[in-house]
Amino acid sequence: MATKHDENAPTVRVTKTVSVLPKSLPPQQIIHLSNLDRQCPLLMYMVLFYKSAAAFQNLSLGSIFSCLKSGLEETLSIWYPAAGRLSLDPSDGKLNLCCNNGGAILVEAVTSAKIIELGDLSEYKEFFEHLVYKPDFHGNFSEMPLVVAQVTGFGCGGYSIGIGASHSLFDGPAAYDFLHAWASNSAILKQKRGTEIYKPVHERGTLLVDGRGLTKLPESGNSVTRVVAIDHLYELIKQAMAAPTGNLHDVGKSNLVLKTFHLSGAMIESLKSKVLGERRSSFSCSSFDLIAAHLWKARTKGLGVRKGTMVCLQFAVDIRNKMVPPLPKGFSGNAYVLASVALTAEELEAGSHEAIVEKIKEAKSSINKDYVIAYSQALDGSQGNLPPLNGLTLVSDWTRMPFHKIDFLHGEAAYASPLLSPVPQVAYFMQNPTDLRGVDVRIGLLPQTINAFAHYFLHAMQ
Repeated sequence: MATKHDENAPTVRVTKTVSVLPKSLPPQQIIHLSNLDRQCPLLMYMVLFYKSAAAFQNLSLGSIFSCLKSGLEETLSIWYPAAGRLSLDPSDGKLNLCCNNGGAILVEAVTSAKIIELGDLSEYKEFFEHLVYKPDFHGNFSEMPLVVAQVTGFGCGGYSIGIGASHSLFDGPAAYDFLHAWASNSAILKQKRGTEIYKPVHERGTLLVDGRGLTKLPESGNSVTRVVAIDHLYELIKQAMAAPTGNLHDVGKSNLVLKTFHLSGAMIESLKSKVLGERRSSFSCSSFDLIAAHLWKARTKGLGVRKGTMVCLQFAVDIRNKMVPPLPKGFSGNAYVLASVALTAEELEAGSHEAIVEKIKEAKSSINKDYVIAYSQALDGSQGNLPPLNGLTLVSDWTRMPFHKIDFLHGEAAYASPLLSPVPQVAYFMQNPTDLRGVDVRIGLLPQTINAFAHYFLHAMQ
């Protein structure tokens, strides 16, 4: 069963499951994936909540489902890879994208639960997992749909739309564009907008290796580009294997709890004032840089990492404008690499926020075309799952992708909640729907470290 229930959860009952094909079937073809696409082929899920509104009180669940279905059919005609399947290249055993019009999956479901009964929608709840369709997966990617969606009608008259998409198909910005196109084409209670932001470009072009796109860098000499993020990961793995056990909270031995911390605009301004003081006019510091530095310090202290231990902050950098020439507008694949900063826990604790921010800015500025090429080449070998690492703090910035603003129904969603990811300790920075200058930080934490982290993370912002 795709939807499971526990004894304490409200019942979610699936009433309809259909396969959705492109309205006009494009020719079948193979799109070669980049190594950036192949890092995480699994489905990533989020749920958008739309509270009951007078505008759609008279709309039936069936009519909303029909509008979403016809809108998805139209969208898949242009975003046709989303109706395909992943396939193994027989020559090298790597995943590519088979645009075979296999279809996306759309599900209709109902629940007697009321959205207000879910409480704070920014806080993850296990019940949210029942609001998405999870196809059975037995290791054969050629049978797994790349886009799935479930619209659930609530007892209060509100709705949720739960969406899953393969990370091999989209990165965050591309997924945002796809959902905007689908919402526009569905035209529930609004006129179609007519055109998308950009026509999507599905070919991976200059991000391909093996002579298909990227130019290989020299293998020796002074011009070798080090992939700092991957070098740091190797060091962290070696450190974890050599470390004695029992003296440190181990993120691999317990289930992480997803927590959301709302940083209001006033709290962020307070932190900037405390950190920079009179230097605010002369020191350039984005909210992302400052919150990432502060989070790194707080998580490291909350985990109780020993002073001499190496700790690392890594964060995704969009490379669309880092390439020469830049990637085309509307590029629909994965276009990010990880930047990395490493220190000892002692250096991190003793370092000022300003000094850490400078290192983050340096790591950002180091990302150029040569780094992207070297990063992609480094991923060309066999890939394995990254083990849980205490010393690694991962950050993904969603603040430029306000998914709650995607108006599938009428107006913005009350909240857009990401669900459990393959790397649950990653911290997501998200826009808050009711505080435009605020940031919601969603992060996976060990139960025994939540209070310590919250103290270190929030105390400086009071």
